[in-house]
Amino acid sequence: MNTALSINHIVKYFYEPQQFQVLKDISFEIRKGEFVAIVGKSGCGKSTLLYLLSTMDTDYTGEIVINDTRVTGLSQNQLAAFRNRHIGFVFQFHYLLPEFTVLDNVALPALKLGRLSKAEIYEKARDLLYLLDLKGQEDKKASKISGGQQQRVAIARALINDPAVVMGDEPTGNLDSKNTRIVFDIFRELAKERGQTIIAVTHDDEFAANCDRVLEMVDGRIVH
Repeated sequence: MNTALSINHIVKYFYEPQQFQVLKDISFEIRKGEFVAIVGKSGCGKSTLLYLLSTMDTDYTGEIVINDTRVTGLSQNQLAAFRNRHIGFVFQFHYLLPEFTVLDNVALPALKLGRLSKAEIYEKARDLLYLLDLKGQEDKKASKISGGQQQRVAIARALINDPAVVMGDEPTGNLDSKNTRIVFDIFRELAKERGQTIIAVTHDDEFAANCDRVLEMVDGRIVH
């Protein structure tokens, strides 16, 4: 099966301050190695949808299948293990640990997963930093490098466990046009060269236009 993600009849309500249906019967599939943008006006439900896809929010009806695993109905412990192994996250704010070195920040998820030796993990982290043009930054504190570099470190961290799917929530939202282009090109290469599936929520029309496919959301529905 060549499907990375399958979403079937997802419905989601918010109950505070009053009941409100935020996602309305959403179904779609994303193929392995596809680079997909999710776009739409603020409040249309795109970040909520990404949060469900990320398996962080389990309060919905419908079914989500990621990498041939039906994640709907799994326990919180099972989901945490699944996320760490199969999903990489890149947020608008990089969430690096400022007092840790760049290298330590990238290594952390792999140390947590514990599938490789410490030496192998640090070698892999170093390779990823080189891939993302961060050679020479490894031993700096994360707080001491530029914003564009921090976002690339966050991408390296998201990739350390070879996730099948990389999800970005406004991953270029805080970057200037030059760094936005760099981040876009990195994602494009990951999809093409490594077959990783990239799903990015974005407000950036140019970013979206260059993706393989755009899912547009209006009022809790996918319109195209």
